[in-house]
Amino acid sequence: MAPMTAPGEEMHALVERLYPLCRSITGDGVRATLGIVGEYIPLRVHEVSTGTQVLDWTVPQEWNIRDAYIADAAGNRVVDFAASNLHVLGYSVPVSATMPLAELRAHLHTLPDHPSWVPYRTSYYKPEWGFCLAQDTLDALPDGDYEVCVDSTLADGHLTYAEHVVPGQIADEVIVSCHVCHPSLANDNLAGIAVATFLARALAEQTPYHTYRFIFAPGTIGAITWLARNAERIDGVSPARAEPRARGRVKHGLVLACAGDPGQLTYKQSRRGDAEIDRVMRHVLTASERPHRVAEFTPYGYDERQYCSPGFDLGVGSLSRTPYAGYPEYHTSADNPDFVSPEAMADTLAVCREAFAVLDRNRRYVNLSPYGEPQLGRRGLYDSLGGRSDAKQAEMAMLWVLSLSDGEHSLLDVAERSGLPFDTVAAAAGALHGAGLIKA
Repeated sequence: MAPMTAPGEEMHALVERLYPLCRSITGDGVRATLGIVGEYIPLRVHEVSTGTQVLDWTVPQEWNIRDAYIADAAGNRVVDFAASNLHVLGYSVPVSATMPLAELRAHLHTLPDHPSWVPYRTSYYKPEWGFCLAQDTLDALPDGDYEVCVDSTLADGHLTYAEHVVPGQIADEVIVSCHVCHPSLANDNLAGIAVATFLARALAEQTPYHTYRFIFAPGTIGAITWLARNAERIDGVSPARAEPRARGRVKHGLVLACAGDPGQLTYKQSRRGDAEIDRVMRHVLTASERPHRVAEFTPYGYDERQYCSPGFDLGVGSLSRTPYAGYPEYHTSADNPDFVSPEAMADTLAVCREAFAVLDRNRRYVNLSPYGEPQLGRRGLYDSLGGRSDAKQAEMAMLWVLSLSDGEHSLLDVAERSGLPFDTVAAAAGALHGAGLIKA
């Protein structure tokens, strides 16, 4: 495994390394991306054949591209895939032709409002070909004939995704998901891939309470494929059999996207709105006093909408900085490694670690001495606070934990109701548990 040094700088270096690769929902670019991530964390790579039925979808043909360009009459490449993989409409079918600019224009995509930027466009499920270029470049093209070449293949193959599992003390799982299908777009979503990778490494340095399953998959079709192949891990009714099945193991989840831009953190709640991950993220963001925004769930965005679809209804939220389509650079060539920063990615990573630290310690306890207040001094619990600057706060935390340890209230409930820091409440619970006054 690659050595772990300063996370922010290392994550940015990973973004820069992945940036030139041409990714799509299938193909060798995804495999190459997972190969690089696999140098940092062990991955189990899955290949799902074209034509496989996955819920209401079918795994499409695999797309790969070797070269593409538009050349003028002198043979000069005025648009060149080799210069940027954004120049080609994603999933373009092969083409080799010569045509006048007037005819070619129907296949060209630009951003008139940002004339120096190249847009990112795709046509996954409709056979099409096209090029993306700067409006300035298009404006400079003279009338005349142009050679057009897209050297691509669209053939039966596979959809590729990967998983990494950090074993926990219990089998119940937290899934962390990020999409790996976008080409040279640093914030959307190489930053998310980098944060997920280093989050996995950080969790592996300890023994977390939950088991953490990291999913690196193409957007939409990849998450749908994972759900179709892992329905037994999820509570509810199987979409295939429409009958009850054994209790699943996925309890919480987080989608990571747009994790490196300079904007404030944004947490998008799960469809439930009151899932434990929603409460944990709200608490951590508020307690940290970071500038942030909490957004309601909408059935549009990233793969949280797949995990939260009503048949699965998982408690999965989404963490980003500026949300999708919320910054001008979104889906353009301006979303490059200079747009994301080590500091922003390190901050996103830190919030994830803080949230999962709360999630892992958020237990429910039962007071074993519920009739009247137990004598804490006799058990040395007051003595343990001697000299602490927060002794009064710690004492109140013990009393609050004893008061709400009825098997119904969690430590997060205690923290929210008391207004005390979660860490203080968790430490109090640990002391009371050690003294035999509460049990999980």
